[in-house]
Amino acid sequence: MKADGDRNLLMGLFRSAVEAADPMQIVPPRLPAPGRGRTLVIGAGKASAQMARAVELNWKQPIQGLVVTRYGHKVPTERIEIVEAAHPVPDQAGMDAAARMLRLVHGSSPDDLVLCLISGGGSALLPLPVPGLTLSDKQQVNRALLRSGATISEMNCVRKHLSAIKGGRLGAACAPARVVTLLISDVPGDDPSVIASGPTVPDPTTAAEALAILQKYSITEPVAAVDYLRRGHDETPKPGDPRLARAEATLIGTPQASLEAAAEFAEAAGLTPMILSDAIEGEARDVALVHAAIARQVANRGQPVRPPCVLLSGGETTVTVRGQGRGGRNAEFLLALAIALEGHPRVHAIACDTDGIDGTEDNAGAIIAPDSLQRAASLGLRAKDFLADNDGYTFFSKLGDLVVTGPTLTNVNDFRAILIR
Repeated sequence: MKADGDRNLLMGLFRSAVEAADPMQIVPPRLPAPGRGRTLVIGAGKASAQMARAVELNWKQPIQGLVVTRYGHKVPTERIEIVEAAHPVPDQAGMDAAARMLRLVHGSSPDDLVLCLISGGGSALLPLPVPGLTLSDKQQVNRALLRSGATISEMNCVRKHLSAIKGGRLGAACAPARVVTLLISDVPGDDPSVIASGPTVPDPTTAAEALAILQKYSITEPVAAVDYLRRGHDETPKPGDPRLARAEATLIGTPQASLEAAAEFAEAAGLTPMILSDAIEGEARDVALVHAAIARQVANRGQPVRPPCVLLSGGETTVTVRGQGRGGRNAEFLLALAIALEGHPRVHAIACDTDGIDGTEDNAGAIIAPDSLQRAASLGLRAKDFLADNDGYTFFSKLGDLVVTGPTLTNVNDFRAILIR
């Protein structure tokens, strides 16, 4: 019974974090006043459809627009068109929608208001390549970056410089209209220029930096993309660009706010919460080792906080794929954590992506308990073998410990909670 109670507690912590980023709650208070001309709604991301629905339900004046979300994330709307496209590797539907979005805002007047709804995932969902590159080129670069272990900031730097719409180019296309961007952050540091590759905000990075990132990870194909970055002749709009003078961006949902909501839930349950960080990056299995060491210090020494407590963290880890298995970064983190903890009798944990999808699988993440490795061994499963094959999904599926929520319609990235009794 106690194990079920701990599992329910971990799930409650995760739900509280997701609810704190619910677009239906956080969009309405931040809507701008209508302009004198048209109001156009555009946007992209895993939360963009639900954000658009929140706008529709709270906007009395005429409105029209187009937003792009991931397959399976569409919600009913009447005035704002929702298009679904592929993530994390882009597809033709996303490219077509991005081209339509540029056409929609073209010719906007100074009296018009362009309301842009941006959340994590928007970069892959707006894959319009610069002239001279193809969708296939973009797909190849995306796949290489995803497998390389590059951080989200690095990936988005490259994406911006190969895009005809990201890195401030969409915002520039809206000029001279007023552009108000509402952002739900999924990136460590909450930098608006990184979230979905900053389609409506100035881009401080350069093509030379993007090229250096490809070289860092030994990415040499496609040649057309590498050559384009090497030429560096068509830079993204930079800070101070007059086309972005009437563009403003507001963060309405962040990893930190979701961690604070989980901390409040923990306190109500009689636990002492400790937020380690909202911006943890690095290899998932390395991050797991650090978390395991802190959990042991808490359990065995009562430092830096005394049990019963919960350690909370967010951010976006990465996985350098070397095996052939299934699973995202949260399953990888938990599998490595379970191995490092060696069945510590007082530690339970959950790790999930707040969008409800861990990588490309159908789970949000998973849960571990003190008996996870023991139960696995009884089934003939060697945790270290599954970790070596990047196969966290299969491991936790066989244990019945996957967390499956379906799309949450928001996205503030990874959520981790380690419960110590």
